[in-house]
Amino acid sequence: MYATRPGLILGFHGCGAEVADRVIASSENLYASRNIYDWLGEGIYFWEQSPERALQYAHELRDNPHQAQRLITTPAVVGVVLDLGFCLDLVNMDNLGLLQESYLTLKEAAELTGSALPSNKKGRDVASEDLLRRELDCLIINGVHIARASEGEQPFDSVRGVFWEGDELYPTVGFKLKNHIQIAIRNPNCVKGYFRPRPLDAAYARV
Repeated sequence: MYATRPGLILGFHGCGAEVADRVIASSENLYASRNIYDWLGEGIYFWEQSPERALQYAHELRDNPHQAQRLITTPAVVGVVLDLGFCLDLVNMDNLGLLQESYLTLKEAAELTGSALPSNKKGRDVASEDLLRRELDCLIINGVHIARASEGEQPFDSVRGVFWEGDELYPTVGFKLKNHIQIAIRNPNCVKGYFRPRPLDAAYARV
């Protein structure tokens, strides 16, 4: 009943300057990521309300080209206006139940075939404890979409999740340096328009 999110939100996508220029000029659209380790399954990825985190990620991809699907020489950010539509929002208790149900179904299938489910793993940075390769999460979330399609249920247009990532801000705190909200868009019609984020004019108050 409450899966449809009203209103528009802003998202930000980190990429190379060449891609940003083409997308903003409307000659190219951003494409869906289909890696087996994507945190929210298949979709076009955005950082919600955080151009700074998007740019930081673009810098990370430039410095670690093995992680990027396209080589980045000049990091940039594409802003986007989004309508999440029918959203698999993972702060919603009912939707979390769908994930658990998908996990149990896939776990049972794996046991019947004598196979093993993948696991979430740390990335190449051994100093970090963050599970950056989310192969299990990706499988489970994609499994939700596959199950809904097979049962003729309304498909989700988007997936939204909150993540705690990075070092703690200070001892015993629950907040970390890279906390963020991530969005995966499955229905490209959720994207209402692209824009180039502009810098703040320090002579005026924030709005």
